[in-house]
Amino acid sequence: MSQSTAPSSKGYLYGLALGALGVVFGDIGTSPLYALREAFHGPHALALTHGNVLGVLSLIFWSLILMISFWYISFVMRCDNRGEGGVLALMSLVDPRAQLTSSGKGRWIVLMGLAGASLLYGDGIITPAISVLSAIEGLTVVTPVFEPYVVPLSIVVLFLIFWQQRRGTATIGAIFGPLLLLWFIVMAGLGLGGLLRHPGVLAAANPIHAIVFFKANPWQAFVSLGVVFLVVTGGEALYADMGHFGRKPIRMAWFGVVLPALLLNYFGQGALLLDNPQAAENPFFLLAPSWALYPLVILATFAAAIASQALISGAYSLTRQAVALGYLPRMTINHTSKEEIGQIYVPFVNWALLTMTIFLVVLFKSSSAIAAAYGVAVTTTMVLTTILVYFVARDQWKWSRGLTTAVVAPVFLITLAFWGASMLKIPHGGWFALGVGLAIIVLMTTWRRGRTILADRLRSRAMPLDTFIANIRRDPPVRVPGMAIFMTSALDGVPPALLHNLHHNKVLHEQVVLMTVQTREVPYVSREERYKVRMVCPGLFTMVVYYGFMDTPNVPAVLLRCDAENIRFDASEVAYFLGRETVLATSRPGMAIWRERLFSFMSQNAQRATTYFQIPPTQVVEIGLQVEL
Repeated sequence: MSQSTAPSSKGYLYGLALGALGVVFGDIGTSPLYALREAFHGPHALALTHGNVLGVLSLIFWSLILMISFWYISFVMRCDNRGEGGVLALMSLVDPRAQLTSSGKGRWIVLMGLAGASLLYGDGIITPAISVLSAIEGLTVVTPVFEPYVVPLSIVVLFLIFWQQRRGTATIGAIFGPLLLLWFIVMAGLGLGGLLRHPGVLAAANPIHAIVFFKANPWQAFVSLGVVFLVVTGGEALYADMGHFGRKPIRMAWFGVVLPALLLNYFGQGALLLDNPQAAENPFFLLAPSWALYPLVILATFAAAIASQALISGAYSLTRQAVALGYLPRMTINHTSKEEIGQIYVPFVNWALLTMTIFLVVLFKSSSAIAAAYGVAVTTTMVLTTILVYFVARDQWKWSRGLTTAVVAPVFLITLAFWGASMLKIPHGGWFALGVGLAIIVLMTTWRRGRTILADRLRSRAMPLDTFIANIRRDPPVRVPGMAIFMTSALDGVPPALLHNLHHNKVLHEQVVLMTVQTREVPYVSREERYKVRMVCPGLFTMVVYYGFMDTPNVPAVLLRCDAENIRFDASEVAYFLGRETVLATSRPGMAIWRERLFSFMSQNAQRATTYFQIPPTQVVEIGLQVEL
């Protein structure tokens, strides 16, 4: 690299690292607001002794080093699907051919991926609630007068966060990174101030304190893992948002800013607790001098909003992937930036998350109560991610069983311990996250299974393509000018819309294209691989259009670029024919009747194919069909 290009490249990298601060690290960066407090405050608090404080701090220190620095930052982020991360991308990477209807390993891989994705929606509900509540609760440190207003103010802040989503993050995104940088600097400063009171807490970096803590209080130490896990809840978000910035900027931001700031703040809180046990009520805010409390609450609220933004945006991306892979029905997806393809807004998901988040705030009323529910979903997803990473190392990287086990097994055991401790939270609110995850996985599996059954029913009614060609050669219909594109889910038969049109109108267009759109198990498909066209007989073509699960389908744009031989596309002369199926639940073998009714409801409320594929509505002919499942 030349000297002239190095500064520019380095500056660009620093810019990406700053952007990663604002998008990727919001979740883990707001954990100090509530994590250590939950260990020593509340009905299940540990005794505030010197050994317990050092033991918990040691667990926090090594959790951040092992689970985030080693596992996610250095290892899991190598498992990228063409640069994209997240549990669905990981599922596709493990076995691109895995289907829900397959058997054996492939089916289990899909179920693990769907379960992990479903549980992350629960995280997308809990994170905004606990982050905003814990920030607003800082007002009660100033004066108890604010206590009755914490829940109403939190609801107002949450509404504003979700309401602004429709405007997109392009405008305000530029301030996210600098604001989070300020947040981490303030956290580090507060922690450093606490450390000066009791620098001896730095001894907690020695893992012997965690071991002694477990020996002295085996059951209490195990239970406390459910609280310690709160410091690493952003690990999945790091991996899921990898595609926005890449591995190197995320690693730079973590090791250069985030990790030092988090460690300083946690150690500072620990020092404060040893110096003043009464500070257990809210050690984060009590680190600050009284004159700084109002500005700190405001800054914490902005940080909580940004942390919420990361999870909300992640839910949008997850939804787009699930729709493209065929696990959720088509829904409206708005692009909020012409430059950044990843900046999208999904109205249905947005308002559903807002409704559930406000419900959660009203139900639990405090961040401590929500903390009792937090972690169940994320630990389960981490366990599933660890299992899938094992298969990537074995099947994709061709590691030996011994090497893979040596690397993955220790992390799996740690994750399993976190998961076991989090399961104790189920009666205290953990049921909420599991309930949300279970409901979404039922929707996903029902939609996928229903689409498979529907395709089978349509295929059984379809005329084989060879038979159709033989019929029109034997009895040629009248051909009219123009091109007709018949959208179909499979090319091995004639779509019912074509048969209906020919039967009732007695004509065929000069050029007939049977088109199917397929989503490949990769994030993006290049223009060169976008489509394949084959002439099956003069005037009749089959066309397959390929997209990745992060691509945005646009059928007319593909036709404009198509230069296949023997076919001429003219956008003004193209007519699109689509079948619109009305699904009827029946007692025929397939799914339980309640799932068939659920699938029928989802199908009726799915976004129209014309909108999803960006087809001009004035050029569309829809033909209705009734199909019994």
